[in-house]
Amino acid sequence: MNQAYTNKEKVKQIFILLIPILITQLGMFSMVFFNNIMSGKYNSTDLAGVAIGSSIWNPVFTGLSGILLAVSPIAAQQLGEKKNKEVSSVVANGIYLSFIIGLLVILLGFLLLDPILNNMNLAQNVQDTAHQYLVGLGFGVIPLFIFNVLRSFIYALGKTRVVMVILLVSLPVNFFFNYVLIFGKWGFPELGGAGAGYATSITYWVIAGITAFIIKTQTPFSTYKVFPKVKMFSTKMCKEILKIGVPMGLSTFFETSMFAVVTILISKFSITTIAAYQSALNIVSFLYMIPVSISLAITVLVGYEVGAKRYRDAKSYSWLGVGLSIVMAAVTGILVIVFRYQVAGFYSNEPAVINLTAHFLIFALFFQISDAIQATAQAALRGYKDVNISFIMTLIAYWLICLPAGYLLANFTSLEVRGFWIGLTLGLLAAGICLSVRLLYIQKRRFAGSIEI
Repeated sequence: MNQAYTNKEKVKQIFILLIPILITQLGMFSMVFFNNIMSGKYNSTDLAGVAIGSSIWNPVFTGLSGILLAVSPIAAQQLGEKKNKEVSSVVANGIYLSFIIGLLVILLGFLLLDPILNNMNLAQNVQDTAHQYLVGLGFGVIPLFIFNVLRSFIYALGKTRVVMVILLVSLPVNFFFNYVLIFGKWGFPELGGAGAGYATSITYWVIAGITAFIIKTQTPFSTYKVFPKVKMFSTKMCKEILKIGVPMGLSTFFETSMFAVVTILISKFSITTIAAYQSALNIVSFLYMIPVSISLAITVLVGYEVGAKRYRDAKSYSWLGVGLSIVMAAVTGILVIVFRYQVAGFYSNEPAVINLTAHFLIFALFFQISDAIQATAQAALRGYKDVNISFIMTLIAYWLICLPAGYLLANFTSLEVRGFWIGLTLGLLAAGICLSVRLLYIQKRRFAGSIEI
């Protein structure tokens, strides 16, 4: 990455990293998109089962992946400091951690999955689909975690197009196996919504394999010896990754688990309501890939500039990212409201589900703007390796504002499920404001100087 001297050059640099990351994120999310659309086309019961399974899996995946994504800001700062040997060590030990964490997830899933589902009072066919969907996903846990470490390394080098190409090549694999395993085509078993889990796991193995091959054989990646050997294991490096990664992972976990809890709380409503809520949430989450992509780019850019001790540039990147996220969230939110019925129709053939989904999407604009602010401000803080205070802020916002407000509005007013959307928006806005204030404090008190190189 090159130093940018003007805001125009900085915006250009953001987009150079952003566009491939965005396409990558949309590609990864499209796997969830295919899962839900094809399961919904199969029937609404399978869509509800996949929704419940996703609500359990997403907090686990995003929380633990958040730990491993600490490789990105750590490696970016080391690259800014020209410590290339340290980069290889952090990636290798990230791979070690991905194996360990993946095995723990599989073990805990084996022990806890049935008790969790049994306590949710689901219809038996919905529970069976959720169980089989999660079992299918379990086969892809380890390659998925390894891929997240490897792509963090690629992002830190600023070569974001490589990951984009890998995802685009892999999407047809995901679409094919979703189709044949859900509907039982061309001699494959008809698994319904459960087939989406197995299809996704197969795709994760393909993605991880391609990524590893490229890093092993192509420059500049092959110049870094990132694939671990026994002598490369470092307790110190693993502790550094965990020191940054655990607060990052917990913050992400509490955000996604908040959405999962809401899904569980609305499980007392009809299957139509569950399916409509999940459809609306998937649409909003799909658009959330824009601020997430901006956030990933900002974390790398801020981390690199901090490592190079160009604190003024790091500050500029931070607020350019926040501003860009707000603008994009406003534009996409308005488009969703205008075309809400057409978009809802992608997720179901049932008029009741379509109408209720479209109704939920009215809340999308303010929800997306609030989410965009908190995501990008938090990403900038990660570039500074300031993660502990932001974790506490998000924990309070998600669990002491979002959930209580949503629960009260949903159960003690006439808003019902709409109350949860309002509660979520209020909590995310509170998180965005607090994280922005923290970012200002960090930049003023700890990183106020600038050394031009």
